[in-house]
Amino acid sequence: MSAIFITGTGMTRLGKHIDRSVKDLVREAVTAALDDAGLTPERIQAAFFANTRQPMLEGQNAVRGEIALAPLGIEGIAIVNVENACASGSSAVALAASMIRASEAETVLVVGAEKMVFPDRTDQVMAAFRGGTDIEAIDDIAARMEALGKALAPKDAPSAPRSFFMDIYAGIARAHMEAFGTTREQIAEAAAKNHSHAAHNPKAQYRTPFTADQVLADKPVVWPLTRAMCAPVSDGATAIVLQAESAVRDRKRAVRLAGQGWTTATSRDIADWDAHLGKRAADQAWEASGLGPEDMDIAEVHDATSFAEILQIENLGLCPRGQGGPFTASGATRLGGSIPVNAGGGLVAKGHPVGATGVIQIAEICAQLRGEAGAMQVENARAGVCENGGGFLGVEEAVTLVTVLTR
Repeated sequence: MSAIFITGTGMTRLGKHIDRSVKDLVREAVTAALDDAGLTPERIQAAFFANTRQPMLEGQNAVRGEIALAPLGIEGIAIVNVENACASGSSAVALAASMIRASEAETVLVVGAEKMVFPDRTDQVMAAFRGGTDIEAIDDIAARMEALGKALAPKDAPSAPRSFFMDIYAGIARAHMEAFGTTREQIAEAAAKNHSHAAHNPKAQYRTPFTADQVLADKPVVWPLTRAMCAPVSDGATAIVLQAESAVRDRKRAVRLAGQGWTTATSRDIADWDAHLGKRAADQAWEASGLGPEDMDIAEVHDATSFAEILQIENLGLCPRGQGGPFTASGATRLGGSIPVNAGGGLVAKGHPVGATGVIQIAEICAQLRGEAGAMQVENARAGVCENGGGFLGVEEAVTLVTVLTR
């Protein structure tokens, strides 16, 4: 299989960009990525544009990528619009890589962009999240999630208005707590770690460090989750340039896309944790890359809630099944630990602009492998892995991609 490299990255600050448009965010990210790669717009032979919210929140659909990229002089080429829930960005990267492997292009641009903060459209924003699962079965899904581990939750546990996905993650978290003894304190440790990491990240939405006790004392969302354990609504954009080996001019800063796995949900019992699509995607990525979890120096996982980080480090094989909570509490996943996870703050602190998140993860690992991550840098990082999941179907995410990157 031909080698594929990432030669340029660009990212906006993540957060609440109320006065900025998708076009404006895209302009900043793409311009930075092209400058980083030393390329002009004319060198781009194809582009993949990941976005999920413009049709619902702005009425802009069908040709979002063509519209956002044309003002930058990126036109007259193949442009593909990609929507695949929170995994849209990593799906776009996988499709771009396939195009290069098929020798249909040597230089491809991937953009993830999302504008989700509309103070006057809060109901629409929350409704958009509900579309990430089977809307015909949504009442049944809600009932099943509420029933999972219900005996663990205090009868008078308070809750707050939230997206439907927080109920899903809370239910699965309670099931994991019943199965393996995972605790709220361990989930809080994952959240506190990421908020502390984000304090060093100038691009992060929230940069206030927390202790685990402060996380537990934060506003309740739905038991066992508090606000500090849940990803915020975010705006932002990221772009990366992928190139075939034949097109790469500067190998010193190029990062190799070593392998990817891409899976979707299956009908399974929730108790069959080892059949989780995240593990299946990881197994594919390890096989494709010829590497394994023991070879990784750093990881980015999709912590839409901090419980999800505990589950996904198990799926990646960074720790044994059921040991994600104790492994996290041991400090192993902190900067300076044996396998730092979400060194930039993860979704819970860095932000979660849905269509951009998968591209953001890959750009973050590229900075690490180039030795350009500043105060977030993992010493001598040579290999990293990203896990990016989206939607919900059955008892798990609807889709997950795992990407392995190397120097």
